[in-house]
Amino acid sequence: MTSSSLVGGGHTGDLIRSMDWGSTPLGSLEVWPSELLAHVQIALASPVPMALLWGPEGILLYNDGYAEVCGPRHPAALGAKLLEVWPEARTFNARVLDAGMRGESLSFHAQELELWRHGRPEQVWMDLEYLPVRNRLGQPVGMLALVFDITQRILAERRLARSEELYRFLDELSQSVTPLHDAQQVLSVTVQMVASHLSVTNCAYADMDADSDGFTIRGNWHADGSPSILGHYSLADFGRLAVSELGAGRPLVINDNLTEIAPEEARTFQDIGVAATVCMPLVKNGRLTALMAIHDKVPRRWSDYELTVMREVTSRSWAHVERVAAEANLRASEEQLRLALDAAEIGQWDVDIVAETLFWPPRLKAMFGISADVPISMKDFYAGLHPDDFEATVAAYAAAADPERRAVYDVEYRTIGKEDGIVRWVAAKGRGVFEAGKCIRIIGTAIDITARKRTEHALRELNETLEQRVAEGLAERKLLADVVENTTAIIFVADLDYRWLAVNRAAAQAFEAVYGIRPRVGASMLDMLDDLPEHRDQVRRTWGRAFAGEEFTMVEEFGDPNRERRFFEITFNPLRDSSGRQIGAYQIVHDVTERIAEQRRLAQAEEQLRQAQKVEALGQLTGGVAHDFNNLLTPIIGSLDLLSRKQLGNEREQRLVAGALQSAERARTLVQRLLAFARRQPLKPTAIDVAALVAGMGDLVASTTGPQIQVLVEAANGLPAALADYNQVEMALLNLSVNARDAMPDGGTLRISAAAREVRDKEQGELRPGRYVMISVTDNGSGMDTETLARAVEPFFSTKGIGKGTGLGLSMVHGLAQQLGGGIRISSAPGLGTNVEIWLPAAEDGVLPAPVGSNGLPTGQGPRGKVLLVDDEQAVRASTAHMLEECGFDVVEADSAQAALGRLEAGQEFGVLVTDHLMPGMDGTQLARAVHAIRPGLPCLIISGYADVEEIAPDLPRLTKPFRTGELLEALTGLGL
Repeated sequence: MTSSSLVGGGHTGDLIRSMDWGSTPLGSLEVWPSELLAHVQIALASPVPMALLWGPEGILLYNDGYAEVCGPRHPAALGAKLLEVWPEARTFNARVLDAGMRGESLSFHAQELELWRHGRPEQVWMDLEYLPVRNRLGQPVGMLALVFDITQRILAERRLARSEELYRFLDELSQSVTPLHDAQQVLSVTVQMVASHLSVTNCAYADMDADSDGFTIRGNWHADGSPSILGHYSLADFGRLAVSELGAGRPLVINDNLTEIAPEEARTFQDIGVAATVCMPLVKNGRLTALMAIHDKVPRRWSDYELTVMREVTSRSWAHVERVAAEANLRASEEQLRLALDAAEIGQWDVDIVAETLFWPPRLKAMFGISADVPISMKDFYAGLHPDDFEATVAAYAAAADPERRAVYDVEYRTIGKEDGIVRWVAAKGRGVFEAGKCIRIIGTAIDITARKRTEHALRELNETLEQRVAEGLAERKLLADVVENTTAIIFVADLDYRWLAVNRAAAQAFEAVYGIRPRVGASMLDMLDDLPEHRDQVRRTWGRAFAGEEFTMVEEFGDPNRERRFFEITFNPLRDSSGRQIGAYQIVHDVTERIAEQRRLAQAEEQLRQAQKVEALGQLTGGVAHDFNNLLTPIIGSLDLLSRKQLGNEREQRLVAGALQSAERARTLVQRLLAFARRQPLKPTAIDVAALVAGMGDLVASTTGPQIQVLVEAANGLPAALADYNQVEMALLNLSVNARDAMPDGGTLRISAAAREVRDKEQGELRPGRYVMISVTDNGSGMDTETLARAVEPFFSTKGIGKGTGLGLSMVHGLAQQLGGGIRISSAPGLGTNVEIWLPAAEDGVLPAPVGSNGLPTGQGPRGKVLLVDDEQAVRASTAHMLEECGFDVVEADSAQAALGRLEAGQEFGVLVTDHLMPGMDGTQLARAVHAIRPGLPCLIISGYADVEEIAPDLPRLTKPFRTGELLEALTGLGL
């Protein structure tokens, strides 16, 4: 092998061939030993990072993959001595060189190294394989190194392990505290488990005083040898850092209080045996409510994992505390209700019509002469009714269960005891519960009124007089008054002058809750709301309709915004005297705030689901459309491109060809926009310099918008790289700029700017927490109204009129941003212009050079080798074969993967395989895998119009249909042909 036979190797290969080696210990290329040239060629042809360490000094010769490992040390490292290139790894590399000169192989898996490549130490992990290189006499002359950087895999495995450890601990903690029903027990178990898990000497929780300074530590776990810190403290005593961080709702993190805060502030910590602290705040309703902290008696650098544990435990622990408190309140309410019912001697009943079950407590069973432990059914109810009251009671029950009538079940009837035969009087009230037009339950109460009936009967027999009737009326009114006063429904009664005539307890409490004013009978509701004119007008408007004689039901929000606003369902009815004359109105009100909130949450969830289904459906559609449409466009664009470059025909015919080619390119762009909207376009995300991209867009946008629009370009200093596809972002900015231009027909200002942003929580819509680069395009044009803004990113929605736009511009930008892991935000108002922000995730790696386009023309070189072309579409295959022949290739065609494999198995030799992806039977990806098994070194190029090919074969070189001859040649050149 001679120096002239060194081929390929990309940029590094060019450097080796062009470098003056005469001034190096290796001498000029012409005198290099054949062993050296052969192994250099192996490295240049390898896709794996590979380096040749030549001679005892380890002179470095490597490929593009190893150049990336070198970082900024490349290209100075080329031809340099290994120990001088990597001084920080001198001992390790010296060992490698010694082994190589002894002819020994070395293998290192997950080798941890500290490298200096960007002016700072980098912790990296690599898989390293070292193979000795021998001369023709078998003597060791160097080492061939294969380098695999597995740093990201190692870090991901560690993050996963930490995440698993965290969720395992949180699960154990949840299982331990969930059965508990006492807040003190919950927190005691929590601090003990946290202290044990994090191996700290102290874990405590505290609640804050109302002044936001004092706090009381009520629970504390401490290790042996560390003091208990229970007691009351002042936050100010622990220093300014504690006050500022915790007061702002941020955690207080101190690794060593003697070095990080003032001595007098550190003394407060030292006095309770604390050297290092993490204190996590709990903020409720904008106020610092409680604290949870871990301490160590010696300085300690707290890890991100420990902070995450404290953050999760704090919120979850207090959620459990609130759960325990809610359970206690519920038990207390249930007990109060039970005592009230027992005191009033009221029996509850519940008929589940769907399940055909009946709930009767012992008190109600006693009214039918049935023992407490005897099971009952509706047959027992009907059988226990007195014959004289049977029809009226059954009719009232049926009316209450009738969806059309929905009557109140309000009856008094006699029962005949099943077990004792005693006749009793019962007063029962109830209502039906309806769903989807059907009665599913009837719930009510029953009172044994036997004693009252006996008294009434005795009075009737004693004196059938007016006095008796008045007494009965008063008794009934008192009963009604008691029911009204104790009901949970809100009831107001007012005269025509807006003065309250009656207010029950629930109404007084609700009015005071939302307005801070206790209503009283005789007062004017308008006068009491005199300081709140808007609310006074609202009350006047709603009550005025009722005073006008209207009966209606409404749902509306009431209340002082500075206190509490709630939604109420209100039923208004006129109030009339005995002669029928209207004297006022009354309302029956129910608080439906929670119901309204739930309905809104449900509507939002349904809308999000509809949008997600719409995008998914269009995504599936465009994937198939792109494949078929791109197959149709490939021969069209290829043939038109050939005619255009050949300049065939007269001038008029050439213009027709150019117009047809332009239309075909527009069709290709339309497919790309559809794929971008559906987030299925093939992307090549790299670390791009957004500042340079934005700056470079200035002249292009200015030439597009015209002189009547001033274009301003701004980019913040120190802007990080963004993980994106350079060409697609450039197209997105151009689309937005054209939209801005169209919104300013009379001229204006178009501003393109870029800045770094960070999302810290999950309340940012579609953006996940992390670092972003935000690019905004702002105009001062006509703007959009609310309805237009809501539909702005819908596909095919356009306000430009027929023939003036596809309606895919903003939807393409939105789909591109989401596919890259970011999103867009749009703000606009009529007459105030529009601002569109593209949020792209910040890249971890350094900036890569912007892509440089080619002229798309064959170079006119001689024969390039033989190509095996596979495509089941005859028109596409013929067009592609013609392009390959024009580029200098000898083409052999096959109409299926099976036919192609047959040629290879028959021993035919080819320089490259070019295959379509989506074919009947074996697809292109499967064919490439099979070919690599037969011919491991044969280059393969996948050509496809199918949108998801990138996800199917990310490791294989590919070219997207449709394409021109120059694009095909560029792709093949990238394979080293």
